[in-house]
Amino acid sequence: MSLKADRASLAFSFKGGLLPMTVMELTSADPERIREQLAGKLSQSPAFFQHTPVVLSVERLDEPHLALERICAVCRAHKLLPVAVRGGSDPVKQSAWALGLGWFPPQEARARSLESVPVGDAEVAAPSSAASGAAEPAAVPAARIYRGTVRSGQQVSAPEGDLVVIGAVNAGAEVLAAGSVHVYGALRGRALAGIHGNAATGIYCRELHAELLSVAGNYKRLEDVDPRLLGAAVEVHLSDDQLAIAALD
Repeated sequence: MSLKADRASLAFSFKGGLLPMTVMELTSADPERIREQLAGKLSQSPAFFQHTPVVLSVERLDEPHLALERICAVCRAHKLLPVAVRGGSDPVKQSAWALGLGWFPPQEARARSLESVPVGDAEVAAPSSAASGAAEPAAVPAARIYRGTVRSGQQVSAPEGDLVVIGAVNAGAEVLAAGSVHVYGALRGRALAGIHGNAATGIYCRELHAELLSVAGNYKRLEDVDPRLLGAAVEVHLSDDQLAIAALD
């Protein structure tokens, strides 16, 4: 059998991917409090709650017997789709699996696991630049340039560097980048910069009407933006872990 025929017989293949995902960071385990807040958010921004997949972060909770099933039911009633849980004790992990959800370790644990490199049965720390001599300059990924309008329902991404859109981003469209997002036109859809956690990135646009802005996982919706900045050329960046939006001269 030829390689081409063998591939044609496959029903699927696994591929790694880095997809943008909304994280719902819980600071209360009370389903009724969550329901009340979601109802208010839904009335403010109904488009945001259109079957959006979310990861439920329970890292800030101390609830070994979390009512996870009820919280998921509240989310689904408001058109959010829980797909995984991040953090929590072993009972939380078991509950997530029982509900058909994925589970991610806390962010701090994941960061620690990347600080060392396994070699055989041993584990050695990744060498520092001081120990290995002068480090070579890291290659800067080339920016992706997209020319034209990003239309509703369309997603344009730059998974390694900046994204430059020479055109507009319509409502219902999404642009995202590992680096910064630059829109040389009206930004009416969603824009996500620093999708891998780079807090030094930002969003720049000529005309702000965005449904959603995100830098390194920190979000702000249209109704949270100062009305005086709507329609203006702006820069969006992180300041003290909060999104700051400033007009460009």
